[in-house]
Amino acid sequence: MNLPATPFRWLMAAVVLLALAASPVSATRIKDIVDLRGVRSNQLVGYGLVVGLDGTGDKGAAFTVQSMSSMLEKMGMTVDPKNIAADNVASVMVTANLPAFGRAGSRMDVLVSSIGGAKNLQGGTLLFTPLKGADGRVYVVAQGPVSTGGFSAGGKSGASVQKNFPTVGRVVGGGTIERSVKTAFDDQSTIALALHRPDFTTAARVADAINRAFFQPLAHSVDGGSVEVQVPEKYLGNVVAFVTQVEALGVTPDTHARVVINERTGTVVMGADVRISTIAIAHGNLSIQISESTQVSQPLPFSQGQTVAAPQSDVSVSEERAPVYLMEPGVSIGEVVRALNLLGVSPRDLIAIFQAIKAAGALQAELEII
Repeated sequence: MNLPATPFRWLMAAVVLLALAASPVSATRIKDIVDLRGVRSNQLVGYGLVVGLDGTGDKGAAFTVQSMSSMLEKMGMTVDPKNIAADNVASVMVTANLPAFGRAGSRMDVLVSSIGGAKNLQGGTLLFTPLKGADGRVYVVAQGPVSTGGFSAGGKSGASVQKNFPTVGRVVGGGTIERSVKTAFDDQSTIALALHRPDFTTAARVADAINRAFFQPLAHSVDGGSVEVQVPEKYLGNVVAFVTQVEALGVTPDTHARVVINERTGTVVMGADVRISTIAIAHGNLSIQISESTQVSQPLPFSQGQTVAAPQSDVSVSEERAPVYLMEPGVSIGEVVRALNLLGVSPRDLIAIFQAIKAAGALQAELEII
């Protein structure tokens, strides 16, 4: 029996909603672990001038003076560069990220960074600055007041106070998109999902989740970092609706067993899949204390001797008696933490212990030091 088109669509929508509802509570949305290939922002850059500073500009920077002279000449004023003072002007690099689907006329923020000797961009105004892409074409034009979110102040004696970085600022809504990047997104018959962290197991789970949700073999994992998805016939010309449903599906990503160590801060982070083979651990501290004292040797009266200072050193050595803890094979991360707590180790000691366990070949995980 052939079902009418409209009830069939309702049925398919209900099936997809049931698939979403059946996702595990701990599952992660596909949207949060993948990027849609071909849908990305584009980096833009330009050179501009910030004017209106209160004496905190580039002062004697040659390129700033030259830029001011060229700008004034374009406006019909010929000025000798030697007569231009750049105390209130700063040369800056202007950067921005053009959104994937940004359209002409839309406004966006741009970032302004000093490249000369300017000490503060607070209160300045960015003049008309074209921003170009990697192809050399202008996509955005920026202009407007600079907001630094900080300040810098100092006295004549050299004392100063500073908050944040006043040589970097943002022009909120100061960029106007003049040319958009053309994309025929709705005309695609296939889409490609790129995983943030490539993993074969996660790629296979993403493909399985999509196939189960739509009851069709639409997706297959090309490798550990990407999944190709065929757009169903009924979504051709309306790929956005299909992508919306795919992104909402739940998947439990697989992760490598890893221990991350930050030696600068003494931070140790262990993943849930970390396992340790049979090993015995003993950790103790050796303390050596040296105290210096000076004794004075005083001669007897009328002996014609001399007073002599005699240094004396007292050295004491104490070694802490530490218990030996035996770890059985395949212990979980919880048992590892409990065992190390029994040893009374500090985070710094923990770093040394994990490095020794890895050297012994008993740590079944990656040891990453950052």
